[in-house]
Amino acid sequence: MGISALTPPTQPEDMVETILEFPDNRLLIDLCGEFDRNLAQVEHQMGVHILRRGNRLAVIGDKGAREQAAAVLRSLYARLESGRGMSAGDIDGAMRMGRPAVQTPDGEQIELFNPGMELRTRKKPIEPRTEAQKAYVANLFQNELGFGIGPAGTGKTYLAVAVGVTMFISGAVERIVLSRPAVEAGERLGFLPGDMKEKVDPYMQPLYDALNDFLPAKQVEKLLAEKRIEIAPLAFMRGRTLSNAFVVLDEAQNATSMQMKMFLTRLGEGSRMVITGDRTQVDLPRGTASGLAEAERILKGVKGVTFNYFTSKDVVRHPLVARIIEAYESDESAG
Repeated sequence: MGISALTPPTQPEDMVETILEFPDNRLLIDLCGEFDRNLAQVEHQMGVHILRRGNRLAVIGDKGAREQAAAVLRSLYARLESGRGMSAGDIDGAMRMGRPAVQTPDGEQIELFNPGMELRTRKKPIEPRTEAQKAYVANLFQNELGFGIGPAGTGKTYLAVAVGVTMFISGAVERIVLSRPAVEAGERLGFLPGDMKEKVDPYMQPLYDALNDFLPAKQVEKLLAEKRIEIAPLAFMRGRTLSNAFVVLDEAQNATSMQMKMFLTRLGEGSRMVITGDRTQVDLPRGTASGLAEAERILKGVKGVTFNYFTSKDVVRHPLVARIIEAYESDESAG
């Protein structure tokens, strides 16, 4: 790769700059971004200053931050060398993951991506962007039943659907079944226009959105028509056995105890099931226990069942979302 790092020995420790040299100027331009906006993102989040000097970048800051920022820049350059694109989210992911640098046989220090964690969909590859997301994806591939619990924006459902699409494309499962409770529908459902599908589709829209991110729209339409992909309210799952399928229950905090038990017992031969939810967003009527909380208590320690937890640190939407969640968490703990 030809990336080298030089540290001038004559300056005081706290004033030392780490110099990174990048041989391909075209890739360096992509690394820096338009008006150096990618470098500005790294500077802002990692507390360093980065200067561009020809085909070199000088990273200035205290030793720990400087080394971490240098590792991130090497990682992102390696990503570009491998032919992959780079977005603000990818940069954020590289900073969150903290992948350790490794040494190649010729002495170069590079940052390794974990290709086993890359989810290949028909539209784009998907990578976990935090350590919690990485562990979650690994568990979904390795276990028959997985729970993803945490606040909005942490990728619980998005990654679950991405894993489902990856397994479907590879032939590991024959169909995808996506469900969520339509708790807000209740008696108001009948007042909505259209047939039953048109009435419940607004509640299922986040699942359609995730699918359309991974598969071409025409293919989604065809697979839905063939019932190889199903998107349906939780109530429609009763009495079914879901075999050779990748099954996702989203917004599971709004499932009652009876609904949760019903859904969990739908698991058939050759299937995988993922339950996602946010314990702070229960919309059930007052006095009705959340099936997610009960399942978490009962199934802890059961072989083949895994639990992955997310916090505001795993939010991969707008950074303000993470700060909003942290503010609410602080207010609740203070109360």
